[in-house]
Amino acid sequence: MVTDIRVPMIENAGMALYIGRWFKRVGDPISADEPLVEIDTDNVTHEIRSPVTGVLSRIAVMDGGSVDAGTIVGSITQFLSDGPTGAAR
Repeated sequence: MVTDIRVPMIENAGMALYIGRWFKRVGDPISADEPLVEIDTDNVTHEIRSPVTGVLSRIAVMDGGSVDAGTIVGSITQFLSDGPTGAAR
């Protein structure tokens, strides 16, 4: 299963939002709640954490790229269990 990573609404962020830096590269494993990417604004740096455990499968906006709230900046392919249910680990 693929989970998209979206820029959240950031209160009092000012006008400009951009990718500060990615902590992972495509193909890197990532755990749920692990820091994934920084979103920089005129006033604050906001860290997006991984919502799931898996592998970073896509970066749609590179470091320094301009974004808006709701923009998909990347994707994570979730690890699936080997059990019969196929539930996420």
